[in-house]
Amino acid sequence: MRKPSLAVISLLVASSVFLYAGEMHAQQKTTVVLGTATPGGGFPLYGKAFAEAINETDPSLFIETKNTKGSTENIPLLEEDKLDIGLVQGEAAHDAFVGSKHRKPTNLKIIAAMYSTAGMFIVRADSPAKSIKDLVGKPVAFGAKGSGLVILSRYVLDGMGLDQDKDFQAVYLEKAGDGPEMVQDGRVAALWGGGVGWPGFTKLMSSPGGARFIAPSASEIKAIREKHPFLKEVTMPANSYPGQSEPVHSVGSWSFVLARSTLDMDVAYRIARALHKAEPLIGQKLAQAKETTLANTVKAAPNPGYIHPGVMRYLIENGLLR
Repeated sequence: MRKPSLAVISLLVASSVFLYAGEMHAQQKTTVVLGTATPGGGFPLYGKAFAEAINETDPSLFIETKNTKGSTENIPLLEEDKLDIGLVQGEAAHDAFVGSKHRKPTNLKIIAAMYSTAGMFIVRADSPAKSIKDLVGKPVAFGAKGSGLVILSRYVLDGMGLDQDKDFQAVYLEKAGDGPEMVQDGRVAALWGGGVGWPGFTKLMSSPGGARFIAPSASEIKAIREKHPFLKEVTMPANSYPGQSEPVHSVGSWSFVLARSTLDMDVAYRIARALHKAEPLIGQKLAQAKETTLANTVKAAPNPGYIHPGVMRYLIENGLLR
């Protein structure tokens, strides 16, 4: 039997090294850090479902969640490249995209639309308050200091001719999870929140004494939207929470997963691809995440130019955007 020549042996060794290097590269994970919010709020729950769904769908990606103060901290952390992606509530995203007298428009880009949020108050079932104006002058918990929900409440109340800090005894929380207990023991008359599956609402609606929602009236919704037209009419469906037999009509917006402007196109493309494949899975993990679809991302983006180019590439290739 002829022995293989030195050239053949060299070729076999080189091929083995190449294949091994390829396998090692395939096993390497790209870590993507996702900023959420304070414990006890909806963003950490969503972030967990989002990360798990993508990690299970694409083994080459590892979404690592990180608690932050919420939307208003996630935006500067993304702009400073201290986060790769972050959860940002709709009104905070709007302020960042259009800019203001305090800041220039951001270069952050949309990875995905999260879910739509109808903002409203919740009070104990035995509360005498029947309308938002019944809460004027009362102590009200508006959420964690860095939460985008606090921005939403400012816009809603401003549209009604009310000032959040002057017309209410405004309470801002260190942790979103502190709010329900403050309502239950009477330290505050109401808690502001929003959306389906929000932990604070779940806890209060499931409490022994029960709770109920207070939202803007039809005329108040009209006035709010006339002053702040970027807000949309949003309805929270009946039976979204225990004991809630009727839909609740209010105003709100879409929250987004935003990316730092320097996030690599290929990474954004892979996240979009994994998310598209994982749409049924993320909805199984969290009810409100059923709205997290690339089709909704196209619909919810205020402008297609706000979508990350890597995500745009995936949308176009798969016929989701023309």
